[in-house]
Amino acid sequence: MSIQTCPVCGVKILQIIGGDRVIFSAGTPGTRATLWARVCQYNQKPGCINQNKDAIGEIKSSDRYQSDR
Repeated sequence: MSIQTCPVCGVKILQIIGGDRVIFSAGTPGTRATLWARVCQYNQKPGCINQNKDAIGEIKSSDRYQSDR
Protein backbone atom coordinates (compact mmCIF):
# COMPACT_ATOMS: atom_id res chain seq x y z
CA MET A 1 0.00 0.00 0.00
CA SER A 2 1.20 3.50 -0.75
CA ILE A 3 -0.18 6.92 0.11
CA GLN A 4 -0.24 10.01 -2.10
CA THR A 5 -1.16 13.43 -0.72
CA CYS A 6 -2.44 16.02 -3.16
CA PRO A 7 -0.44 19.25 -2.83
CA VAL A 8 -3.46 21.22 -4.04
CA CYS A 9 -6.24 20.09 -1.70
CA GLY A 10 -4.39 17.96 0.87
CA VAL A 11 -6.57 14.88 0.41
CA LYS A 12 -4.86 11.50 0.89
CA ILE A 13 -5.23 8.72 -1.68
CA LEU A 14 -4.41 5.20 -0.47
CA GLN A 15 -3.33 2.99 -3.33
CA ILE A 16 -4.53 -0.49 -2.42
CA ILE A 17 -5.25 -3.71 -4.25
CA GLY A 18 -8.74 -3.57 -5.70
CA GLY A 19 -8.85 0.21 -6.11
CA ASP A 20 -7.78 3.45 -4.52
CA ARG A 21 -9.45 4.85 -1.40
CA VAL A 22 -9.64 8.60 -0.83
CA ILE A 23 -9.49 9.92 2.73
CA PHE A 24 -11.37 13.22 3.02
CA SER A 25 -10.89 15.64 5.93
CA ALA A 26 -14.49 14.95 6.97
CA GLY A 27 -16.90 12.15 6.20
CA THR A 28 -16.44 8.62 4.98
CA PRO A 29 -13.68 7.52 2.60
CA GLY A 30 -14.50 7.54 -1.09
CA THR A 31 -13.07 6.84 -4.51
CA ARG A 32 -11.11 8.90 -7.03
CA ALA A 33 -14.42 9.39 -8.86
CA THR A 34 -15.95 10.88 -5.70
CA LEU A 35 -12.94 13.18 -5.30
CA TRP A 36 -13.21 14.28 -8.95
CA ALA A 37 -16.99 14.88 -8.74
CA ARG A 38 -16.74 16.91 -5.53
CA VAL A 39 -13.40 18.73 -5.79
CA CYS A 40 -11.03 18.26 -8.72
CA GLN A 41 -13.33 19.21 -11.60
CA TYR A 42 -13.94 22.58 -9.94
CA ASN A 43 -10.48 23.24 -8.53
CA GLN A 44 -8.44 22.91 -11.76
CA LYS A 45 -5.11 23.97 -10.24
CA PRO A 46 -1.69 22.77 -11.43
CA GLY A 47 -0.33 19.91 -9.33
CA CYS A 48 -3.62 18.08 -8.73
CA ILE A 49 -2.86 14.35 -8.58
CA ASN A 50 -6.36 13.26 -9.62
CA GLN A 51 -6.39 14.20 -13.31
CA ASN A 52 -5.89 10.79 -14.95
CA LYS A 53 -9.30 9.90 -16.43
CA ASP A 54 -8.37 6.19 -16.54
CA ALA A 55 -7.60 6.16 -12.79
CA ILE A 56 -10.72 8.17 -11.89
CA GLY A 57 -13.10 5.71 -13.52
CA GLU A 58 -16.85 6.09 -13.94
CA ILE A 59 -18.50 8.89 -11.99
CA LYS A 60 -21.88 7.87 -10.56
CA SER A 61 -24.64 10.17 -9.32
CA SER A 62 -23.85 8.97 -5.78
CA ASP A 63 -20.31 10.38 -6.14
CA ARG A 64 -21.62 13.92 -6.36
CA TYR A 65 -22.20 16.03 -3.26
CA GLN A 66 -25.75 15.64 -1.94
CA SER A 67 -27.07 18.50 0.16
CA ASP A 68 -29.18 17.64 3.19
CA ARG A 69 -31.40 20.63 2.50
